[in-house]
Amino acid sequence: MCNRGTGLLSEYGYRWEIESGYRSIKRFMAATTSKNFVLRFFYFVFACLLYSIWRAVDLLVQVELTGEYEHAPIVTADNMLTLLKKETGIG
Repeated sequence: MCNRGTGLLSEYGYRWEIESGYRSIKRFMAATTSKNFVLRFFYFVFACLLYSIWRAVDLLVQVELTGEYEHAPIVTADNMLTLLKKETGIG
């Protein structure tokens, strides 16, 4: 019984990571009140792309600076979004 409880907690922990990931992706989404599904889907996919780029940049920076990767980001989402806005004017 104890092993099963531990397994459930572990599975719930993975779910929590997924939920946290979606919450983080929302930070990269453009605000819209459009009811156009195609536009809203594009915004979601684009936000996922930006989120993935951010995590990849953070991973590379962490490995370069420390030689290992931790889940807590060094490059924050706010820094990444500010840089994107400055370089592209988008945002």
